[in-house]
Amino acid sequence: MKITIVGAGAVGGYFGARWQEAGHDVTFLVREGRKAQLQQTGLVLKSPQGDAHLVPTLATRAEDIPECDLVLVGVKNYHLTGALSNIVKLAQKGAYVLPLLNGIEHFQVLQDACGTDRVLGGLVHIITTLNSEGHIIHTHRAHHITFGPLHESQVAFCERLMVESASANMVLVKSDNIMVDVWKKYAFITAFSGVTTASRLPIDEVVAYKPTAAIFRSALEEMSMLAQADGWSLPEDYVASQMAFIESMPKGATSSMHQDFRKGLPLEVESLQGAALRVAEQHGLDVPTLRTLYGLLLPYANGQIGVH
Repeated sequence: MKITIVGAGAVGGYFGARWQEAGHDVTFLVREGRKAQLQQTGLVLKSPQGDAHLVPTLATRAEDIPECDLVLVGVKNYHLTGALSNIVKLAQKGAYVLPLLNGIEHFQVLQDACGTDRVLGGLVHIITTLNSEGHIIHTHRAHHITFGPLHESQVAFCERLMVESASANMVLVKSDNIMVDVWKKYAFITAFSGVTTASRLPIDEVVAYKPTAAIFRSALEEMSMLAQADGWSLPEDYVASQMAFIESMPKGATSSMHQDFRKGLPLEVESLQGAALRVAEQHGLDVPTLRTLYGLLLPYANGQIGVH
């Protein structure tokens, strides 16, 4: 299979490397700075699932990629606009687009640009980051992509992707109801990122203070309500199961947004908490916890160096 990875960052770089290891024809569509770095160091992956050091095929324009079956989009939401024209050009060559971005609004953006039949549903469960040398550091054994069709014409391709990825060192799960799965992750990560970043605390310290943990629960309840209003019912025990999950997380665990905040990097506030407020407005719902988290985080959306 011919696969293009849009971005060779912590997520796209990881899964692209795993497909390349398995013998697929993988091209990394990157910006000039990342291209220069990868040409010097190669694609280096440090992982409890096995290290890798690969020579990647690199491109900076879609025009340089003659054929493509699958486009994996692993950029941050705030970089999607800049990558969109290249994604559209690859979709026009017949590629399916599998986005692994956080949130829900990007699906409509991609469908409007590429066509409803070109965009698959997808989400990722992985904890990775780039170190100062541009190496991909994978710190937890989970490396899962959950995906599924959003259009009936995509079913055969989804089955093909499962078969052809069987030998790759990753967990690929085909979902029969991908948007419910997307909302389950979106609901959790919006609460998780919002509370850990706004409180400046890892999740074990959030749990240790009952009033703070109650804010987390309230955010989950509001997100579950939004999913229901948007037509996607989460499991009845969803909130309870997620509260139990955060209590089982290791000491010091926190969200990627909190980590980005510590580094003074831009935050995905608009695509997580902001998007939730837009869904609430669309359905005439009041979400005071989410609105408060959004208000506390918005000043830092563009990043601020030296914030701890």
